[in-house]
Amino acid sequence: MSPTWRSRLLPALVLLALATPVHAQSFGFPWWKDGQFQHDLALTADQTARIDGVFQSAIAQLRQKNDELVKQEDELSRLIATGTDESVVVKQVEKVEATRAQMNKMRTLMLFHERQVLTPEQRARLNKLHEQWVKEHPPARGPRN
Repeated sequence: MSPTWRSRLLPALVLLALATPVHAQSFGFPWWKDGQFQHDLALTADQTARIDGVFQSAIAQLRQKNDELVKQEDELSRLIATGTDESVVVKQVEKVEATRAQMNKMRTLMLFHERQVLTPEQRARLNKLHEQWVKEHPPARGPRN
């Protein structure tokens, strides 16, 4: 295997390895503060505080980025409503989507950093808890047309 090929393969494998575990932490609420989760994962007070610190730091940045996204989307709506030239609309769509991508990246890194606080055993238990959570709390779906 050549060094160039290997250098391209390694990041891809890392991303694949992280894809499932990162998703497994997304419960939609601060699970690390929940007594049952703390018990089931055997979280220490230090781990809980560190995870909360990661969350608090990221959420402030995510809120700012969300405010930016809302402004960019409002501008896009205005451009569309006023019949602006397509090239201008396309540029605004690119701004909206770039901001949305930045938010997704920030959120994923937040989840990654939260997971880094856990031991491998705790991460495995968290994955199992997430599987159970998804079964018990399926995503709400609107009516189909």
